[in-house]
Amino acid sequence: MNDPITKINFDSPSVQSYLNILQTIINRMATNSASAKTWCIALVSAVIVIIADKGKPSYVWISIVPIVLFYLLDSYYLGLERQFREQYNDFIKKVHSHSTTVEDIFIISPVSKIKALLGCILRAGCSVSVWPFYFLLAIMLFVVRLWIL
Repeated sequence: MNDPITKINFDSPSVQSYLNILQTIINRMATNSASAKTWCIALVSAVIVIIADKGKPSYVWISIVPIVLFYLLDSYYLGLERQFREQYNDFIKKVHSHSTTVEDIFIISPVSKIKALLGCILRAGCSVSVWPFYFLLAIMLFVVRLWIL
């Protein structure tokens, strides 16, 4: 299968288009991750304000639910981003080693096996860009409950 028809070179428009698609997906996952953090802060803050207004300080722990859900969502997006970055880097290595074939172009799919996906999410959840944010937000709830409400 080393005939010229199946080999793809770096200057090919299909290679450039494929790399552009992967870069766009990676950027979208990073944006979704940042949005999860933004929405989590907004939602937790709104819940705290409503609870403070109603005079029910013990209900502040309801805010743990969105923190956990957004933590999982953020970990999912980071896990997907890492998968697509790995796919991008593997493709670049193939292009540089001149072993890229037509079959390598436009294959855009994250890991579909549940065990691998859960492992990816767990590794992403242990990332410094994810867990400290949500941990500190949960600590903030504790502080708000003890000293403010």
